[in-house]
Amino acid sequence: MPAVRRLVIDVLKPHEPSLLEFTTQLADIESVEGVTSSLIELDQEVQNIKLTFEGEDVSFETIEEHIETLGGTVHSIDQVACGEYIVTDRRTLQD
Repeated sequence: MPAVRRLVIDVLKPHEPSLLEFTTQLADIESVEGVTSSLIELDQEVQNIKLTFEGEDVSFETIEEHIETLGGTVHSIDQVACGEYIVTDRRTLQD
């Protein structure tokens, strides 16, 4: 099976841990070389965030376990890049 190089997921998390702490802990996952988090929506109880992971062979199962340990829930997988390298999306006439 080809390696997962990039994974973008939508996550619902509690306010604690903070977004900084949440992201820092996810960056410590062995298969993750880098992670970026973006706050999408904030309400009184939770935060909706987008997480982008990159690495040589990113493990979704391990990431999901860590997110749940931190009190979060994966809502959806929004993008996956697999193979020898990451292909950058290009605008087409259909866009």
